[in-house]
Amino acid sequence: MNAKLYDKMAKALLWGIGFLLIIILAAFLGYTLYKGLPVLSFKFIFGMPSDMEAGGGVGPQLFNTLYILFLSMAFSVVIAIGAAIYLSEYAKDTVTTRFIRLSTESLATVPSIVLGLFGMIIFVDMLGLGFSIIGGALALSLLNLPLLVRVTEEAIRAVPQTYREASLALGATKWQTICKVVLPEAFGGIVTGIMLASGRAIGESAILIFTAGTTVSRYFPDFDLSAGGETLAVHLWYVMAIGLVPDRLEIANGIGALLILVVLVINLIFILLQRKFKSA
Repeated sequence: MNAKLYDKMAKALLWGIGFLLIIILAAFLGYTLYKGLPVLSFKFIFGMPSDMEAGGGVGPQLFNTLYILFLSMAFSVVIAIGAAIYLSEYAKDTVTTRFIRLSTESLATVPSIVLGLFGMIIFVDMLGLGFSIIGGALALSLLNLPLLVRVTEEAIRAVPQTYREASLALGATKWQTICKVVLPEAFGGIVTGIMLASGRAIGESAILIFTAGTTVSRYFPDFDLSAGGETLAVHLWYVMAIGLVPDRLEIANGIGALLILVVLVINLIFILLQRKFKSA
């Protein structure tokens, strides 16, 4: 066989793999939405949950999902950007920096349930936060950090060195160059990392079972950081594993569809924000 035939075969194989992935994704999303969309209603999305009777909603769980996501990203994004700036702009290639990168990559491979146990020991027990929204947010930030640090560092490193040199030549300081030139240019990559971390955090349950708990506040919405922090993913697990409600299958299908819609909406917001920033 000649090289052109090999090239065509490889191209066809890659296209086939791509279409296969699209079909799998479409089948998964289609089935989940087909089963869950009929369950979604205003009462279900914003209503209070029920432990015994059918017809309960997931309003507090939806609020806790977004609230904990916002808090965890607020904690982790600031730390991740600071760490990425240090590693890419200030730190030299030494044993210390290599150890920091190795530690970050190792943290990314730790199972989420182990992070949940760690969060329970530190935040719930030692710091006395109990099963709360703030405890869940702090533990979830540990899950977000490795991905955010690596993606942000790569986005900063992808900025051409000539941009930095031009800024410094015009009299800007190194910090001014980072704030005014490097970070705005790397904004698209940083937003991509935030999108990936947000999507993973929304569907996380193991960490939050051990730190945020499986209960919600009697008030909705409740911004109290010490309130119970059961999220949609945790409620889905609880309903199917322990729940006694007779319509638990309908609730689970509705939560699955709602989680997909929430992730899609959040990603759409980030994409629009990214495009608006680029066009500015």
